[in-house]
Amino acid sequence: MPEIERGSVRANQLRFEYLAMGEGPLALCFHGFPDSPWSYRFLLPALADAGYRAVAPFNRGFAPTELPADRHHMHTSMMVADQIALHEALGGGDDAILIAHDWGAVAAWGAAGKEPDRWRRCVIMNIPPFDIFGVNLGRYEQIKRSFYFWYFQMQHVIEDVVSADDFAFIDHIWADWSPGYDASEELPRMKECVRDPKYLQAALAYYWGQFDPTRFGSPDWMDEQRAAWGYDLTQPTLYLHGTQDGCHGLDQGQVDQVPRHCGPGSQAELIEGVGHFLMVERPTDVNKRILGFLAGT
Repeated sequence: MPEIERGSVRANQLRFEYLAMGEGPLALCFHGFPDSPWSYRFLLPALADAGYRAVAPFNRGFAPTELPADRHHMHTSMMVADQIALHEALGGGDDAILIAHDWGAVAAWGAAGKEPDRWRRCVIMNIPPFDIFGVNLGRYEQIKRSFYFWYFQMQHVIEDVVSADDFAFIDHIWADWSPGYDASEELPRMKECVRDPKYLQAALAYYWGQFDPTRFGSPDWMDEQRAAWGYDLTQPTLYLHGTQDGCHGLDQGQVDQVPRHCGPGSQAELIEGVGHFLMVERPTDVNKRILGFLAGT
């Protein structure tokens, strides 16, 4: 198998580092937290073999991408702007593919909705459209899963808590979100992205920017978030979610609703027995679903 390339590009006033493979139409793959683009290491070669230029950037706030000047506030509108700018900077056309997971998925609902002509098809994993996400946040079971939204607001101590014992907190998050999965290959790579305290602060700023407890859930907050990523998409979109996802839980009925927020030919699947990090838990099955969808007309 060819080696994964390393590269960099300037987009949205920041130099982004990325992993890449292949030649052809752009397939941009975005990660979330606590994660890195290395979680696409199985999908990148599969996309390359299918004729795409597959690129997985290190998100804003994740080393070795350039550290942003504002490390204290990462708003969803900035995440959306980054995805659009990276499409532009990497020479993407209207045949580009947008693939996204976790925070990357949040931004993808905004980037694909705001500038639909940039993307031929989308694959979005584990975070549903804002209208479903917003309703789900008020459910008791989801409130328990989302404890870290509020826990991360303890800004005087949380950086020390998360980084203690070689980021043991992140080990526990992966264990809870993808039960039974051995993440020994993913965790060291992810931790290197935030080992520098300045980068950890920037990664936590995603939560500080979205979930300020003085505003979170208010009508103003809902309107603000809806403006950033509360779009119904026009592209055919594949949505994938695992039944064992310990981060954001959806039932079959909610997953079945997702295509109503997407373009004709969209699909949604609740995959039995996988958790949040499904791309590495069951890569052969997930890759087959993604490539089959992208090959559709």
